[in-house]
Amino acid sequence: MTSLRLRREPPAFRTVEVVGVERLTPRMARVTLGGRELAGFVVDQPAASVRVLLPDDELVIPAWNGNEFLLPDGRRPVLRTLTPRRADPDAGELDVDVVLHGRGAASQWAGTATPGDPVAVSGPGRGYAVDPEAPGFLLGGDETAVPAIGQLLEVLPPDRPVEVHVEVARPDARLRLPEHPRATVTWHDLPPGTPPGHALVAAVCSVDLAPGTRVWVAGEAAAVQRIRKHLFGDVGLPRGQTTIRGYWKHGRTGGADDD
Repeated sequence: MTSLRLRREPPAFRTVEVVGVERLTPRMARVTLGGRELAGFVVDQPAASVRVLLPDDELVIPAWNGNEFLLPDGRRPVLRTLTPRRADPDAGELDVDVVLHGRGAASQWAGTATPGDPVAVSGPGRGYAVDPEAPGFLLGGDETAVPAIGQLLEVLPPDRPVEVHVEVARPDARLRLPEHPRATVTWHDLPPGTPPGHALVAAVCSVDLAPGTRVWVAGEAAAVQRIRKHLFGDVGLPRGQTTIRGYWKHGRTGGADDD
């Protein structure tokens, strides 16, 4: 008997505008979006995602054809997937933190955004379901994962140990993360000339995991694939204890995951 997988249409876009921009570090900006269509917009889980539709001259909402979003002229819209760092459904506001690396559509948008600029968002996508019975947690990521790591530190059980490893391209990309009573945070500078994820892979693969530890890792796709191979193949960690996500792809331009 053949089973059919039904394609679920993604959430509709909400038209909003930029209401504020804050430079968190020389490498990251927080863009606050607001508008009536964000009223009631709730994000239930940490490390969730939203799609951000970036305008091309003007904001045009694309149509879903059952497989992808397309603009009326047949072109693909400029969509980026970001972590909703803060959602206030009462105020109708949403914060997204964007890495400023000098290339990529999201980076350029966040670096030049001004209040009143139109944009649209859809979501939220699934986040991370915290296991309250887990004996401890390992969090790892590059700069793109910092917003999600910050959210996780806010909600992980305060009586459980949390080991955090973050790779940054430059020392001035470090920022203050939320306090967790049992968290240890180690920042790793990416050595010059090495590919993104090099320092993160080395850090995560050097951790001696205690039994039952839950692992959350996100960052450059090839790097997290190496981490996945180590955890599943070398360590033998059960897949149910891990959440490993590729947030972007090094060298890819014009795609959905280059920021």
